[in-house]
Amino acid sequence: MRGAVLYGPRDVRIDERPDPSIIEATDAVIRLSATCVCGSDLWPYRGLNAASDPAPMGHEYCGIVEEVGRGVTSIKRGQFVIGSFAASDNTCPHCLAGYQTSCAHRQWVVGAQAPFLRVPMADGTLVATQDLPSANQIPSFLAVSDVLGTGWFAADAANVKPGATVVVVGDGAVGLLGVLSAKQLGAERIIAMSRHQARQTLARAFGATDIVSERGDEGVARIKELTKGVGADSVLECVGTQESMAQAIHATRPGGSISYVGVPHGVELAGAELFYTHVHLHGGPAPVRRYLPELIQLVQSGTINPGKVFDLELPLEQVAEGYRAMDERRAIKTLLRP
Repeated sequence: MRGAVLYGPRDVRIDERPDPSIIEATDAVIRLSATCVCGSDLWPYRGLNAASDPAPMGHEYCGIVEEVGRGVTSIKRGQFVIGSFAASDNTCPHCLAGYQTSCAHRQWVVGAQAPFLRVPMADGTLVATQDLPSANQIPSFLAVSDVLGTGWFAADAANVKPGATVVVVGDGAVGLLGVLSAKQLGAERIIAMSRHQARQTLARAFGATDIVSERGDEGVARIKELTKGVGADSVLECVGTQESMAQAIHATRPGGSISYVGVPHGVELAGAELFYTHVHLHGGPAPVRRYLPELIQLVQSGTINPGKVFDLELPLEQVAEGYRAMDERRAIKTLLRP
């Protein structure tokens, strides 16, 4: 089959790759209905993450089960399934506590920018929809597999409650779906930090009540102004830089909560400074599997439409343009059709 392979900084190509097959009895192979480029894919694309060359790319996926191993019991051929970027058994103590991305037997799922994908520990990783989805539901189910699951974890980890004032730092797909998630969890005021008109418009469509375009100290000052000097109850840090984390911490009220779901790059926390802020910090790789049943139901019922974050759709063969468009911020998120 032909799939996306990263050969070096800003050099992603479609190349021949081996067809996935059942290796372990607990595996499944799925035929992808759609895949996409993730914001986190841009770190190795830009050369900021060490990556083995050549490296198969992609970790977001949904599609039809083609084959299952003899040990798979809950997933069947012909079902439409969504899975997480981290394969998990969903039975270990960490999984049972809701942290499947820390599964004792975790395996990272890679190589999803392709027509077919092998998923380890299929029973613990994949969740099937009740019926085969319509074509217009596919983008939203694809969003569930990572960016919505991560945005939902960001809102949950930041302790978003009904009536809360929430700040979202970051206007990529995860940040925008953090806005949607905060709205669904009952936040009364949602302040999205964004400088880009198209992203501001989508943030408002997802439930943002205010937009702050300033960054750094000016951004914090604007948040304090909007909250009458108090700060936010919950702040979702969806970027992963030193500036975004500092902005999140200083925009939070004493006793408030911060989630951090952007993959950290160069982030360092000063212990004494953090000590006197009285804030809660909770983050990490989102345990998407925890939320899959609920999020699938919200999409199936038409309650939410997270697929709106895909503002560029391309055939898989044009994956290089999909990366370029996101790297140059011409697109929020690129959907790829195998």
